[in-house]
Amino acid sequence: MIAPQDMAHCEAAIRHGSLSFHAASRLLPAHVRNPALALYAFCRLADDAVDLQPEKASAVLRLHARLDLAYAGKPRNSPADRAFAAMIEDYDMPRALPEALLEGLAWDAMDTRYATLSELRSYAARVAAAVGVMMCVLMRVRDQNALARASDLGVAMQLTNIARDVGEDAREGRLYLPTDWMEEAGLAPEAFLESPRPTPVVAQLVKRLLHEADELYARSEAGIAALPLSCRPGIFAARYIYAGIGCQLRRAGCDSISARARTNGAQKLGWLCLSGLRAAGSVVMPTSPVIFAQPAPETAFLVKAAAEETVPVNDWSDTLYETMAGLKAQDAARNEALKQPAAEGSVTA
Repeated sequence: MIAPQDMAHCEAAIRHGSLSFHAASRLLPAHVRNPALALYAFCRLADDAVDLQPEKASAVLRLHARLDLAYAGKPRNSPADRAFAAMIEDYDMPRALPEALLEGLAWDAMDTRYATLSELRSYAARVAAAVGVMMCVLMRVRDQNALARASDLGVAMQLTNIARDVGEDAREGRLYLPTDWMEEAGLAPEAFLESPRPTPVVAQLVKRLLHEADELYARSEAGIAALPLSCRPGIFAARYIYAGIGCQLRRAGCDSISARARTNGAQKLGWLCLSGLRAAGSVVMPTSPVIFAQPAPETAFLVKAAAEETVPVNDWSDTLYETMAGLKAQDAARNEALKQPAAEGSVTA
């Protein structure tokens, strides 16, 4: 069980760090909201530990060590770690899910670019859909169809985030737009990073990404009806609030270079009310056949990890092992390069 003081820290971290999720979480029942805040606080900690650190490879490796401690029941002595470890124990969280998140952060640390939409979806599966599947575990939902639609929602939300942050990412030297889309449009990735400017070509790419997100938002709704009734308003709210960011971006002509699309309090309140109505309506609506659609190939491993009556998934997937090995090699090479000037200086002296 999560200690009250640790829970208070997690809530404060989310209130200041993720306004959209904090707003949506207010509609979740307390028995889901509290562990969800602990989950998001750890995810926010992990994201910041990589984004805000110059040595990103080392940061990811330290996060993996912290995950080891949490699953061993000996978390690092910090509120977010203690709350996360308690959540793991209370809900028997499959380790493959947070490890998928760390693999996505490792890709960030390695400055990975994505040649195709499928590759980008694979990244979104790790950094966002994994969180959606973990939310299902917190709701005691392990049905594979519901998990597949939760994965769709997570990927949609991440594609929206990427569309919103094209300019901000480019100014930091990061690129998430599929490079084959850019090349088809005659936009050289390196030239764009060197001078990110709002152009009709970039706006069209952003619009295309939002269209992909919209299709996944629509698919995800069938899964919300499979959740416990008390949880449906909060998840509908997350769906509408994040999709609303895309609507704001469209109103700005899909220009995510000049300014960051934002939603306001009045809009969020409207979506919260709409979410309550949609949740109530889901009680009488017939089951949508979309619920039975197969999971996307990029998210199927998450569904398998969390679904009932599946073969237990190893703690380390092959891809995660390869990613972490590459990250360690990258970190070792950096450390060795740092030693060279010092060694040369001592010889000169």
